[in-house]
Amino acid sequence: MNSGDTAWMLAASALVMLMVPGLAFFYGGMVRAKSVLNMMMMSFLALAIAPVIWIVYGYSLTFGDDVGGGLIGGFGQLGLRGMDQHSLTGTIPTYVFVVFQLLFGIVTVALISGAVADRVKFSAWAVFVPVWLTLVYFPVAHWVFAFDGGVVTGGWIANRLGALDLAGGTAVEINAGGAALALALIVGRRVGWRREPMRPHNLPSVLLGAGLLWFGWYGFNAGSALAAGDLAGLALINTTGAGAAAMLGWLVVEVVRDKKGTSFGAASGAIAGLVAVTPACGSISPLGSIVVGLVAGAVCAYAIGLKYRLGFDDSLDVVGVHLVGGLVGTLLIGLLATGTNVEALGFGSPGLFYGGGLDQLGRQVVAVAVVLLYSFGVTYAIGTVIQRTIGFRVTEEDEVTGIDQVEHLETAYDHTGSSPGGPHLG
Repeated sequence: MNSGDTAWMLAASALVMLMVPGLAFFYGGMVRAKSVLNMMMMSFLALAIAPVIWIVYGYSLTFGDDVGGGLIGGFGQLGLRGMDQHSLTGTIPTYVFVVFQLLFGIVTVALISGAVADRVKFSAWAVFVPVWLTLVYFPVAHWVFAFDGGVVTGGWIANRLGALDLAGGTAVEINAGGAALALALIVGRRVGWRREPMRPHNLPSVLLGAGLLWFGWYGFNAGSALAAGDLAGLALINTTGAGAAAMLGWLVVEVVRDKKGTSFGAASGAIAGLVAVTPACGSISPLGSIVVGLVAGAVCAYAIGLKYRLGFDDSLDVVGVHLVGGLVGTLLIGLLATGTNVEALGFGSPGLFYGGGLDQLGRQVVAVAVVLLYSFGVTYAIGTVIQRTIGFRVTEEDEVTGIDQVEHLETAYDHTGSSPGGPHLG
C-alpha cells in the first residue's frame, strides 16, 4: 500500500460524493418551485439505494472475474467476499476502490432524473434506480472500467476494443444520456410543455450546483488515475481547461444568438465541458482540453434546442448536455490523443492529428455506438414495464398542483409568513 495514493483516493472519493448534492442543487434550481424537493430527492434516493446493491452484488458484477466474453463480471465477490481491510487494488486498499467506483454509479443514475423532472412518481423512481443499475450500469461499467489484471479478466471495451475512456464518457455520460432520452419518450411531455413558461426558479442554486459539480469533478477525473501521480496531474489540468473553455464557448453562442450571456448558460457551458473532457482527460494535452471545451460548449448550446425540433421533453437537457457532450469528448479522442499520453496509458493509438491515422477514432465510434444503443434499448424496455405496471407518471392534476406536495407532503418554501405584529422568531 502507498499512503500517498491512498490519501489522494480517499479525498477523491469524498469529492465525487459531493457531486450528488451538487447535482441536486443544480437540477433543483432548474425546475419550478413546486418541484424542487422532488427533484433533489431523486438524487438523494440514488445515494441511498446504490451503495446497498453495490456491496451486495454490484461490485461483483462490475469488477468480478468476467464470465461472459467481456460482457459481465461473475458472482465470486458477492457481499465483497474474499476481501478485508488489508486487501489491495494496485497501491490502495480495495475498500477505497470499491467506494470510489460505487460513487460513479450513483452520479450516473442520478443524471437521468433531470430528463423526467416535474412528473414522475417517487415510488416508480425507487423501482427504476436499482433495476437500471443492475441491467444497464453494471454491465456497461464492466465493459469500460474492468481491466484485465492478475486472475481477473475484464470488459471488452477496455481490453479487446481498446477504446480510450479514462473517467466515463461512455459508461457515465453517454450511458446516462441514452437512458434519459428513452425515459423521456416513455414518460411523455410535461403538462403545458411549449405553451407555458417553465423557467428555472432559482438561478443562484444552479450556479452553486455547477460549482460543486466542478469541484467534485476533480475527484471524478483525476481520481480515475487511482494514484497521486502524473496521470492525475494531467487529468486535473485538462479538467480545468475544458470546463473554462466550454463556459466561454457557450457564452459566445448566446451573445451571437441572443446578444446577452446568461448565468444559466455559464453554468450549463461549464458542465458541458466537464462532461466532454471526462473520457479524454488522460489522453489529450492541455491545449487539446481547450479545444474539447470550446467545441463542447458551442455544440451543446445548440444541441439543447433539438428537443423542440424533435418533440421530446427532456426537462433539464440531459440529452443536449450529457449525451452530446459525451459524444463530443469521446470522439475527439480519436483526433486529439497524443502519442506520449497514449504510451503512458499503455494501450490505444494516437489521434489523427498526432499521426495515428483513423484507427483510434474507429475504436471510439464503436464504443459510443454500442453503449448508446444498449443503454437506450434496455432503458426503454425497463421504462415500458414500469409504465404498464405501477405507472411512471403522477396524474395531470397532481402535476399541476405540485409534485412536492403530492409525493412528499412538503414544499420547499414557506410563502405564508407571519401576520403583521404576530409572533416571530427573533
